[in-house]
Amino acid sequence: MKKSVLTRYRVMAYVTGVLLVALTIGMIGKYALDVDAAEDFTQVVSIAHGWLYVLYLIFAFDLGSKAKWPVKKQLWVLLAGTVPTAAFFVERRISRELEASRRGRRSRGRQGLTPRVAPPYGRAYGGLPSTFTWTS
Repeated sequence: MKKSVLTRYRVMAYVTGVLLVALTIGMIGKYALDVDAAEDFTQVVSIAHGWLYVLYLIFAFDLGSKAKWPVKKQLWVLLAGTVPTAAFFVERRISRELEASRRGRRSRGRQGLTPRVAPPYGRAYGGLPSTFTWTS
């Protein structure tokens, strides 16, 4: 899995989380505190959050499908963008999990494999270049 898939998800998780917290504060200001400016604020933030949440869903689904998550975990990550501040905690946990698995895969890498240089083909075979391959 490419690192860019995780980066896209992380950015959208933060953006969605910040907008959801802002929307929650705006709703408290609008309904509990009767702040006049909160109505316009909540309208703008709710529209922005709605559209960006759709992007979050796409990126989170892409990440989950490439990481081969079970459906339950996928749903848990997708719904994190609907609970204020949950996106921050879920994003952190998912990032650590994927980074740890990535580091583990990288350290196991090519264990037991030794590099072997294929024989050069020289002038007799048209001057083909040597190739570098991995063998067990």
